[in-house]
Amino acid sequence: MNGLTARRALDLLGLVPGDWIAVTGAAGAVGGYVVQPAKADGLRVVADAAPADEKLVRSLGADRIVPRGAGIAGRVREVVPGGVEALVDAAVMGAEALPAVRPGGRTALVRSEREPGTPPPDAHGNVTVRHLFVPDYRHANDKPDALRVLAEEGRISLRVAQEFPADRAAEAHRRFEAGGVRGRLVLTF
Repeated sequence: MNGLTARRALDLLGLVPGDWIAVTGAAGAVGGYVVQPAKADGLRVVADAAPADEKLVRSLGADRIVPRGAGIAGRVREVVPGGVEALVDAAVMGAEALPAVRPGGRTALVRSEREPGTPPPDAHGNVTVRHLFVPDYRHANDKPDALRVLAEEGRISLRVAQEFPADRAAEAHRRFEAGGVRGRLVLTF
Protein backbone atom coordinates (compact mmCIF):
# COMPACT_ATOMS: atom_id res chain seq x y z
CA MET A 1 0.00 0.00 0.00
CA ASN A 2 2.87 2.41 0.73
CA GLY A 3 4.33 1.74 -2.70
CA LEU A 4 0.95 2.33 -4.33
CA THR A 5 0.59 5.58 -2.38
CA ALA A 6 3.99 6.68 -3.68
CA ARG A 7 3.08 5.73 -7.24
CA ARG A 8 -0.19 7.69 -7.03
CA ALA A 9 1.65 10.75 -5.73
CA LEU A 10 4.20 10.63 -8.55
CA ASP A 11 1.48 10.14 -11.15
CA LEU A 12 -0.49 13.12 -9.79
CA LEU A 13 2.57 15.32 -10.11
CA GLY A 14 3.18 14.52 -13.79
CA LEU A 15 6.94 15.09 -13.76
CA VAL A 16 9.42 14.39 -16.56
CA PRO A 17 12.90 12.86 -16.30
CA GLY A 18 15.40 15.37 -14.98
CA ASP A 19 12.88 17.28 -12.84
CA TRP A 20 13.69 17.88 -9.19
CA ILE A 21 11.33 16.49 -6.56
CA ALA A 22 11.56 17.04 -2.81
CA VAL A 23 10.38 14.34 -0.41
CA THR A 24 9.62 14.94 3.26
CA GLY A 25 9.55 11.91 5.53
CA ALA A 26 11.99 10.13 3.20
CA ALA A 27 13.05 7.57 5.82
CA GLY A 28 9.44 6.57 6.48
CA ALA A 29 7.33 4.00 4.71
CA VAL A 30 5.64 6.28 2.14
CA GLY A 31 8.52 8.73 1.73
CA GLY A 32 11.02 5.94 1.16
CA TYR A 33 8.81 4.43 -1.49
CA VAL A 34 8.51 7.81 -3.21
CA VAL A 35 12.30 8.11 -3.52
CA GLN A 36 12.80 4.76 -5.25
CA PRO A 37 10.18 4.99 -8.04
CA ALA A 38 11.06 8.67 -8.50
CA LYS A 39 14.60 7.58 -9.34
CA ALA A 40 13.23 4.82 -11.59
CA ASP A 41 11.24 7.57 -13.37
CA GLY A 42 14.47 9.52 -13.98
CA LEU A 43 13.78 12.27 -11.43
CA ARG A 44 16.35 14.02 -9.27
CA VAL A 45 15.48 13.70 -5.60
CA VAL A 46 16.25 15.93 -2.64
CA ALA A 47 15.04 14.23 0.53
CA ASP A 48 15.02 15.03 4.21
CA ALA A 49 16.51 12.80 6.87
CA ALA A 50 17.59 12.81 10.48
CA PRO A 51 21.33 12.14 10.89
CA ALA A 52 20.60 8.53 11.93
CA ASP A 53 18.61 7.97 8.71
CA GLU A 54 20.94 9.58 6.16
CA LYS A 55 22.58 6.29 5.17
CA LEU A 56 19.17 4.67 4.62
CA VAL A 57 17.83 7.58 2.56
CA ARG A 58 21.01 7.65 0.46
CA SER A 59 20.66 3.89 -0.15
CA LEU A 60 17.13 4.50 -1.44
CA GLY A 61 18.61 6.72 -4.14
CA ALA A 62 18.22 10.32 -2.97
CA ASP A 63 20.54 12.61 -4.93
CA ARG A 64 20.76 15.12 -2.11
CA ILE A 65 19.84 14.91 1.57
CA VAL A 66 18.90 17.83 3.80
CA PRO A 67 18.25 17.81 7.55
CA ARG A 68 14.61 17.16 8.43
CA GLY A 69 12.41 19.43 10.52
CA ALA A 70 11.54 23.10 10.73
CA GLY A 71 13.14 25.21 7.99
CA ILE A 72 12.98 22.39 5.44
CA ALA A 73 11.96 24.69 2.57
CA GLY A 74 15.04 26.87 3.00
CA ARG A 75 17.33 23.84 3.06
CA VAL A 76 15.76 22.46 -0.12
CA ARG A 77 16.20 25.89 -1.75
CA GLU A 78 19.90 25.77 -0.86
CA VAL A 79 20.17 22.63 -3.01
CA VAL A 80 17.78 23.76 -5.77
CA PRO A 81 17.83 27.60 -5.61
CA GLY A 82 14.90 28.12 -8.00
CA GLY A 83 12.78 25.61 -6.12
CA VAL A 84 11.86 22.04 -6.98
CA GLU A 85 9.23 21.24 -9.60
CA ALA A 86 7.32 19.14 -7.09
CA LEU A 87 7.08 18.01 -3.50
CA VAL A 88 5.64 14.90 -1.92
CA ASP A 89 4.88 15.81 1.67
CA ALA A 90 4.93 12.38 3.29
CA ALA A 91 5.80 13.92 6.67
CA VAL A 92 2.67 16.10 6.48
CA MET A 93 4.59 19.32 7.10
CA GLY A 94 1.99 21.33 5.17
CA ALA A 95 2.61 25.04 4.66
CA GLU A 96 6.10 24.73 6.21
CA ALA A 97 7.37 22.75 3.18
CA LEU A 98 5.52 24.53 0.35
CA PRO A 99 8.08 27.33 -0.21
CA ALA A 100 10.51 24.64 -1.43
CA VAL A 101 8.40 24.40 -4.61
CA ARG A 102 9.03 26.82 -7.49
CA PRO A 103 6.20 29.03 -8.75
CA GLY A 104 3.98 26.95 -11.01
CA GLY A 105 5.11 23.76 -9.30
CA ARG A 106 3.05 21.04 -7.68
CA THR A 107 2.81 19.24 -4.38
CA ALA A 108 1.07 16.04 -3.30
CA LEU A 109 -0.07 15.71 0.30
CA VAL A 110 -0.34 12.21 1.70
CA ARG A 111 -3.47 12.88 3.76
CA SER A 112 -6.72 12.41 1.85
CA GLU A 113 -8.62 15.01 3.87
CA ARG A 114 -7.53 18.43 5.00
CA GLU A 115 -6.26 18.54 8.55
CA PRO A 116 -5.56 21.65 10.63
CA GLY A 117 -2.47 23.34 9.20
CA THR A 118 -2.77 21.56 5.85
CA PRO A 119 -2.89 24.10 3.05
CA PRO A 120 -5.87 24.26 0.71
CA PRO A 121 -5.28 24.00 -3.07
CA ASP A 122 -3.18 26.91 -4.38
CA ALA A 123 -2.36 28.07 -0.84
CA HIS A 124 1.21 29.10 -1.67
CA GLY A 125 1.42 31.45 -4.63
CA ASN A 126 0.65 29.46 -7.71
CA VAL A 127 1.77 26.06 -6.43
CA THR A 128 -0.87 23.45 -7.13
CA VAL A 129 -1.64 21.40 -4.01
CA ARG A 130 -3.14 17.96 -4.61
CA HIS A 131 -4.56 15.83 -1.82
CA LEU A 132 -3.64 12.22 -2.48
CA PHE A 133 -6.34 9.56 -2.31
CA VAL A 134 -4.97 6.06 -2.96
CA PRO A 135 -8.38 4.41 -3.55
CA ASP A 136 -8.36 6.30 -6.86
CA TYR A 137 -6.22 3.35 -7.98
CA ARG A 138 -8.53 0.61 -6.70
CA HIS A 139 -9.11 -0.67 -10.26
CA ALA A 140 -5.69 0.25 -11.69
CA ASN A 141 -4.26 -3.27 -11.66
CA ASP A 142 -1.31 -2.16 -13.78
CA LYS A 143 0.02 0.04 -10.96
CA PRO A 144 0.77 -2.66 -8.36
CA ASP A 145 2.02 -4.88 -11.17
CA ALA A 146 4.51 -2.19 -12.22
CA LEU A 147 5.68 -1.98 -8.60
CA ARG A 148 6.13 -5.76 -8.57
CA VAL A 149 8.35 -5.50 -11.65
CA LEU A 150 10.47 -2.78 -10.02
CA ALA A 151 10.87 -4.99 -6.93
CA GLU A 152 11.86 -8.00 -9.03
CA GLU A 153 14.42 -5.84 -10.86
CA GLY A 154 15.81 -4.65 -7.51
CA ARG A 155 14.86 -1.03 -8.25
CA ILE A 156 12.65 -0.79 -5.16
CA SER A 157 13.16 -2.64 -1.91
CA LEU A 158 10.50 -4.19 0.28
CA ARG A 159 12.16 -2.79 3.42
CA VAL A 160 11.46 -5.45 6.02
CA ALA A 161 12.75 -4.12 9.34
CA GLN A 162 12.28 -7.35 11.30
CA GLU A 163 10.38 -10.62 11.26
CA PHE A 164 8.54 -11.98 14.30
CA PRO A 165 6.97 -15.39 14.82
CA ALA A 166 3.18 -14.99 15.02
CA ASP A 167 3.18 -15.84 18.73
CA ARG A 168 5.27 -12.67 19.31
CA ALA A 169 2.76 -10.34 17.62
CA ALA A 170 2.33 -8.28 20.80
CA GLU A 171 6.08 -7.61 20.87
CA ALA A 172 5.98 -6.52 17.23
CA HIS A 173 3.09 -4.20 17.98
CA ARG A 174 4.94 -2.63 20.92
CA ARG A 175 8.00 -2.07 18.72
CA PHE A 176 5.86 -0.39 16.06
CA GLU A 177 4.12 1.83 18.64
CA ALA A 178 7.50 2.96 20.00
CA GLY A 179 8.22 4.55 16.60
CA GLY A 180 11.39 4.83 14.57
CA VAL A 181 10.86 1.55 12.70
CA ARG A 182 12.44 1.85 9.26
CA GLY A 183 10.63 -0.72 7.18
CA ARG A 184 7.82 -3.15 7.94
CA LEU A 185 7.49 -5.60 10.79
CA VAL A 186 6.45 -8.96 9.41
CA LEU A 187 4.70 -11.77 11.27
CA THR A 188 5.67 -15.24 10.12
CA PHE A 189 3.37 -18.25 10.47
